[in-house]
Amino acid sequence: MNKLDAVIVGGSYAGLSAAMLLGRSMRQVLVIDNQRPCNRQTPHSHSYLTRDGETPAAIAAIAREQVAQYPTVSFLTDTVISTEPVEGGFRVQTHSGETFSSRKLLLATGVVDEMALIPGVAECWGISVLHCPFCHGYEVRGQRVGLLANGATAAELVTLIRNWSERLTIFTNGPADFTPEQQAIIAQHQVPVVETPVAELEHTGGYLTAVRTTEGQQHFLDAMFARFPMRLAGNFHEQLGCTLTETGHIKATEFGDTGVPGLYAAGDTTTPMRQVAVAVAHGAKTGAAIVKDLIVEGLYADIPSGHAGVSLTQ
Repeated sequence: MNKLDAVIVGGSYAGLSAAMLLGRSMRQVLVIDNQRPCNRQTPHSHSYLTRDGETPAAIAAIAREQVAQYPTVSFLTDTVISTEPVEGGFRVQTHSGETFSSRKLLLATGVVDEMALIPGVAECWGISVLHCPFCHGYEVRGQRVGLLANGATAAELVTLIRNWSERLTIFTNGPADFTPEQQAIIAQHQVPVVETPVAELEHTGGYLTAVRTTEGQQHFLDAMFARFPMRLAGNFHEQLGCTLTETGHIKATEFGDTGVPGLYAAGDTTTPMRQVAVAVAHGAKTGAAIVKDLIVEGLYADIPSGHAGVSLTQ
């Protein structure tokens, strides 16, 4: 096939938002997605205007249906396994063995959460074990909320989550590791600390009912906030020479520029602010930047070699 204008790796909110901008600019785009979004268990998405309370899957389905109306945008359900820069752009290869070439490449793969290996955590993740109070805090306002955290993270969560509920309990899952300043914050808000390791999260269909410790004690809860380590989906940042931020995300500008010529990144891949609205906005900005770069490069390509001194304002 002819070289595409852009391949987008990841077909969730950021990727689809960028694809819409590119499609409306009559650019040949391929979106490759493996249909495994990190929020696939989350029952409701919030803080996205006009779709507050919808399931993440419903929002993505509507978006994909609308993007598919643009004939220059195509979709492939597959997993990209390798990416490499080539002359004039990039080459990507999928798990099924297909290979595609494009002028621009957008990484919108999101992240993978490395959850604590505690029975019940994976089943509750995104349902009642939560990462973002701005996404889910309102739904658990005033309820019994656990904080699975230690050290600075625990102290920060106490200060933050109290906005939605003062019925908090910290589970350090082992010996507490607080500085005097952190202990003072926790004591000020009178938040109990349970240091006994957690044996299991008891739940019904992903909805937390209690934390059971290794001593057999039950702590009845309605929800829990936790911050687990994350990693980028795939090792494309290594294959393509991206710079990472202190938080482990791909370093990119407001408009998705990674500093690697022709390579862009958007959405959760680039920021710890994991919200649908943020991903859509970043994808739209990045899509517009890709279109602009393609237009400018096309203009330069049309200038005869003897007129190389012509200036184009971006």
